[in-house]
Amino acid sequence: MIYGIGTDICDVRRIRDSLARHGDRFAEKVLADGELATWRARGARWPERGVRYLATRFSAKEAFSKAIGLGLRMPMTWRHCEVAKLASGQPTIVLHGALKDWFEARGLRCHLSVTDESDYAASFCVVEKD
Repeated sequence: MIYGIGTDICDVRRIRDSLARHGDRFAEKVLADGELATWRARGARWPERGVRYLATRFSAKEAFSKAIGLGLRMPMTWRHCEVAKLASGQPTIVLHGALKDWFEARGLRCHLSVTDESDYAASFCVVEKD
């Protein structure tokens, strides 16, 4: 049974501007530790790739927060929601802390799709109840 659906589109230029204004603090606020390490590695090799990585994660977390019906209020926080990849390359959500407990207590599972193009990142999320 579908619990919720969320979608988001993010302007990559807005993320680039936020990074220019706030530096790494912006990424450190949005990304979980594993994501932060990947962002730094990608950005070091090709800065634009790092910006687009951050934009897709931002978009995915927004879509997920809409699908669970909380928006960005507790227990949903940027850093407790991590976008990872399965061995197949499929994106997945990995939750931490109170958000993980909240999600599991409701018997929920998540399906996620992310994409990016030069100026936009978009995400679609479906959350099911077992």
